[in-house]
Amino acid sequence: MTTKRNAARPGVVYSTQHGRVCPRCGWPVDRCACSQPAAKPKGDGIVRVGRETQGRKGKGVTVVSGVLLAEAELGELASELKRRCGSGGTLKDGVIEIQGEHRDLLVELLTARGFKVKRSGG
Repeated sequence: MTTKRNAARPGVVYSTQHGRVCPRCGWPVDRCACSQPAAKPKGDGIVRVGRETQGRKGKGVTVVSGVLLAEAELGELASELKRRCGSGGTLKDGVIEIQGEHRDLLVELLTARGFKVKRSGG
């Protein structure tokens, strides 16, 4: 196996076994995760706002799902919504959870941002 080294970035940049190697992650270029475009979020384009209590000892959270944004933008949106509601929350697997009952406010805020929004659940 023959390797060439790059003085600017230490590490393997070419290998006779794998071919070109990504200088950032060290994986072969055809399997490199850092140079691949970000995966598009899946969904039908409708943001659903609902309420859940399951697994939270009766405490309710407002759940926002179906937002077609990249992970970083989704995190910024979650932070803004938590600030506007004045409560805590989290972002799990592309679903925003806001503590408390805030469905009406969230539907209004998301509609103002240009999303197509539906209330889900009861």
